[in-house]
Amino acid sequence: MSEIRGKARHRRRKTALAVGVPLALTAAGVTAYGFLPGTQSHASAATAAAPAWATATADGFASVNALGQNGTYGGRDGQTVTVKTLADLEKYATAAEPYVIVVAATINMNPVGKEIKVQSDKTIVGAGTSGHIVGGGFFLGAGVHNVIIRNLTIRDAYQGIWNDKDHDFDAVQMDGAHHVWIDHNDLRHMADGLIDVRKDSTYVTVSWNKLSQDNKAFGIGWTENVVTDITIHHNWIRETEQRNPSTDNAAHAHLYNNFLEDVADTDIKSSYGNYSRGATKMVLENSYFQGVNNPVIKDSTATIVQKGNTFVGTSGRNESGGTAFDPKTYYAYTLDKTADVPALLKSGAGPRSSIGTTVTAATKAAAATTLTVAKDGSGQYSTVQAAVNAVPANNPSRVVISVKPGTYRELVKVPSNKPHVTIQGSGASRKDTVIVYNNASGTPKPDGSGTYGTGGSATVAVEADDFQARNLTVSNDFDEASHQDIAGQAVALRTAADKVFLDGIIVSGDQDTLLVDTAAKDKLGRVYMTNFYVIGNVDFIFGRATTVIDKSVITLKKRWNGTSAGYVTAPSTAADRKGILIANSTVNGDVSSASFYLGRPWHAGGDTTLDPQTTVRNTSLSAAIKSTPWTDMSGFSWKDDRFAEYKNTGAGSGSASGDRPQLTDSQATGQEVADWLGGWTPTAS
Repeated sequence: MSEIRGKARHRRRKTALAVGVPLALTAAGVTAYGFLPGTQSHASAATAAAPAWATATADGFASVNALGQNGTYGGRDGQTVTVKTLADLEKYATAAEPYVIVVAATINMNPVGKEIKVQSDKTIVGAGTSGHIVGGGFFLGAGVHNVIIRNLTIRDAYQGIWNDKDHDFDAVQMDGAHHVWIDHNDLRHMADGLIDVRKDSTYVTVSWNKLSQDNKAFGIGWTENVVTDITIHHNWIRETEQRNPSTDNAAHAHLYNNFLEDVADTDIKSSYGNYSRGATKMVLENSYFQGVNNPVIKDSTATIVQKGNTFVGTSGRNESGGTAFDPKTYYAYTLDKTADVPALLKSGAGPRSSIGTTVTAATKAAAATTLTVAKDGSGQYSTVQAAVNAVPANNPSRVVISVKPGTYRELVKVPSNKPHVTIQGSGASRKDTVIVYNNASGTPKPDGSGTYGTGGSATVAVEADDFQARNLTVSNDFDEASHQDIAGQAVALRTAADKVFLDGIIVSGDQDTLLVDTAAKDKLGRVYMTNFYVIGNVDFIFGRATTVIDKSVITLKKRWNGTSAGYVTAPSTAADRKGILIANSTVNGDVSSASFYLGRPWHAGGDTTLDPQTTVRNTSLSAAIKSTPWTDMSGFSWKDDRFAEYKNTGAGSGSASGDRPQLTDSQATGQEVADWLGGWTPTAS
């Protein structure tokens, strides 16, 4: 748009994430487990259709690409079998080949305490609530990887001794395994612990489980090596005495949205809750502790960073201290409100009874699609656009394009007939994977048909709904200083679609960096950005989409000639739509004081029916922001449109005046992030 017109030590890489929601929510209104046409149910194993979510991939640390394993997806590439006997369960779980193993009966371990030695590339999943393992569990030994255990009840190996040190009969034990996902299980009444993650096991996620009726719930570590990376979220831990969990020498332990409950007037009393031991670095977020003694404790050598936790009726030690890490450096996630956690887990944790529709081979393959891009030839494609081109038209499910670190100088377009695409950098940092080009509005097209125009200058153009991007940089490095002879609007990223989710990326340019558009004037286009960095100087966040920039950083940049002057936003919102919302963020940059406006109204093409809107709220504004932060544009007064602030802070903030409108508390309740998104909840996938 023209300015004037009518961790350093880690070897980690990200991969695709599954939707981290209760299965009850994904399963609402769908049928239970069924068989493919032409197959039959037998007492022994039989080829069958898995529940739709049996081929899902893990979230959290289990999703991270490392140790030669690209995330955790279990046996999705193998045959699906149904088992009802111990012999069949052991046969398939210990096989060398990948399998999705559906447990459709109560299976009693013989002898009691037996732990099946699961091999790599397995999904073991209960059929509805009928999959019970009684009197034993599973063991994952050194080097075993890519294992998923879901929707099972594993119970009753108890030998009559409460703090049992003689019978190591766990529900799930791993010694030196990696890439393991334990999800939506009911684990209870075992002889030792319910879950043991030992001997440098790593890249583990434990989610949406019920852990109860045991002396020791969940132990992690017990090694001198500080290796284990583990995510523990949405677990209901109740009526357990210790190790809730106990985490010893874990490199990264991320615990969030768990519910620890010590029920009053029972024989089981908690001795402690979450314990950070040895050299563990722990981040503990939005968890709910009820009645727990010593709810959060740490060794003097360990760290715990607490955020947003709630403690009701607790007593004793509640500790934090030291520095830990930012989990979003490794993967994306969304926190539920702490107050909602008890009800959410009481209804959503543990095995689900109605869990999915029948899966055909075609839909199973579609659910598993990941395309890799690498400049060095080690991927399936050497350019990002080649991978986009390989996505089938009208693809029904998510396709993840995993881009290895490197600088990709190319133009990328995701057309409207290729929805559900994720472009994701696989490096340790969003700076490792860069997509960059240098077209500007005035750049001549190679075929001589004119210039690109503003929208056409985009390095990455997204026209497909349900698009996601994370962990990369998108840039336009057009050299304004060398090309003052042509129009210099140079877009890095253009979106013209609905339900666009940008998480953990950098978008960098000068003028017109980020164009948030819609497919047409009468079409809704919602864009949500979080953990997001956008850099520019003139109108560098602009367009007519309903846009949220949440928990992000907006960096102001000097112009090509070294001067400081610019505009953050230029909305062109339709009168009946929401415009641009900047919330819970930071606006800063190495520019002069009082040199930037927060925005101005863009009535594209002189359209008088538009009602541009920008709201900036709960955001830190640097001294670079003018004391009169809004200004007119092309003959249109900002005062005739919708521009406001609410509870901003920092040197660039100011009190209400005729030149600086502030929302009232009542008005602000209708201008929250959820109001902008209109029923859409962005979720990483």
